[in-house]
Amino acid sequence: MMEKWLMGVDLGGTTTKLALINLYGEIIHKWEISTDISEKGKYITINIAKAIDAKLVELNEPKSKIVGIGMGAPGPVKFVNGSIYEAVNLGWKDYPLKDLLEVETALPAVIDNDANMAALGEMWKGAGNGAKDLVCVTLGTGVGGGIIHNGQIVHGTSGAAGEVGHITVVTDGGAPCNCGKTGCLETVASATGIVRMALEALNDADEKSLLQQKVEEGNTVTSKLLFQCAAAGDPLSKAVVDKVGNYLGLALSHVGNVMNPDKIVIGGGVSQAGDILLDPIRSAFGKYAFKRVSKSTKISLATLGNDAGVIGAAWLIKSQLNT
Repeated sequence: MMEKWLMGVDLGGTTTKLALINLYGEIIHKWEISTDISEKGKYITINIAKAIDAKLVELNEPKSKIVGIGMGAPGPVKFVNGSIYEAVNLGWKDYPLKDLLEVETALPAVIDNDANMAALGEMWKGAGNGAKDLVCVTLGTGVGGGIIHNGQIVHGTSGAAGEVGHITVVTDGGAPCNCGKTGCLETVASATGIVRMALEALNDADEKSLLQQKVEEGNTVTSKLLFQCAAAGDPLSKAVVDKVGNYLGLALSHVGNVMNPDKIVIGGGVSQAGDILLDPIRSAFGKYAFKRVSKSTKISLATLGNDAGVIGAAWLIKSQLNT
């Protein structure tokens, strides 16, 4: 009997990740293509279909081996029909992504938000380890979130559930957010927000710091450099990291108090900082969360890295098709 595969796709504004995955969640082949956002993203589904066909030719495998395609996309998704409410960076508004993907690939498809897919991936094969009540927060250029209750993604009435990045954590003004508000978690816990806070700390500092020394040596301030300096014992950098951890712990305590999840998983590029970020998050969560929640909810780092989205997408099409 021929082995069946699932197609997982993680659509990003710059690159699109693709993976052929078996029914046990193991990646057979993975690759990337550039995301063509010209002409309001009209070529995205066409290019994905071409990339899948080309890979099957390369592997000398029939298309009948693929049972379906799951795809994570940026922005709120209308799950019932797989359309995108709006994806500003791609030029999409009320975009029938599922229908177009099915036409181009001739495969059954399911669409969900990219952060939701990452959460499903971590639940199935990653740090979630099968937990049925799970919150996944991704810290990258922005801050995304996916909420799983009883094994199912929580979408909300308009596909916007899980927007953890837009919980207000700075109430006395705060920096402006791309969403139009000020003081969102995204402004203080994304890679961009962390760099802004680091630069502000450098500007306000009276004493020389390791971070300042690195800048004078020609290094650009990045979140990675900040965490490295903090790990090396730099007081200024450590103070910024503790501030970031406090904001994250506060926001996650609100999510924890509402959802009482088994696990909160922290992923995305910023999470690669490891325990130097995780420790202040856990400390603040313990301080702000309802005691029963803080004792029963485990906060850990994601384990799947960039594969979380494609694995979650594969899980979702597998579950939809009952394969």
